[in-house]
Amino acid sequence: MTELLPKEIVGNPFAMLAEQWALVTVEDGGKANPMTVSWGGLGVLWSKPVATIYIRPQRYTHQLLEQEELFTVSFYGEEQRAALKLCGARSGRELDKAAACGLTLKKEDGFCYYEEAELVLCCRKIYRDRIRPEGFLADDIDGNYPGKDYHDLYIGEIVRVLKKD
Repeated sequence: MTELLPKEIVGNPFAMLAEQWALVTVEDGGKANPMTVSWGGLGVLWSKPVATIYIRPQRYTHQLLEQEELFTVSFYGEEQRAALKLCGARSGRELDKAAACGLTLKKEDGFCYYEEAELVLCCRKIYRDRIRPEGFLADDIDGNYPGKDYHDLYIGEIVRVLKKD
C-alpha cells in the first residue's frame, strides 16, 4: 500500500459510497469487525479532512464505535461485492465476517483493515451525534426510518490514507 495525502484521493465520493460501498472496520478485543456502509461523506470540517459515517444504534459496529477511538473506511473492487454483501447482512456478534468472506486482516498503528482494499481511510473519532427527527427539513426523510431507529453519525479525522499499489 502507498500512503497518500487526503487531498490526493481520486474518485467520486458519491459513487464510492452509494455504488461501490465501503467497509467500516473497528477493532473488537483484538479482532476486527467489518460492516458495509453506503451512507457517508468525505470532506473538510474544522480545518481537518474528515469521513462521516452513519450507524444505527442496534448494530454491533455502533457498540464498538462507542468504545473505540479509531476506525477505518475502506473501498473495494467489484470482485469483493459478495464479501461486502455478507458484511452488511450479518452481525459480528454471531459470525467472524472477515473469515467467512476470506478477507485478510491487516493491523497497523491501531487501525484494522483488509489487504483486499483498494483505498483505506484511517480515522480518529472527533465527533458523534444522533440524528433527530425534529431536525428533518424535508418530508421524505422520515420514511427511511419505519422503525424510528435513527442513525448516529460519527465524524472521523482522516489521519492516514492508503492506496493499493
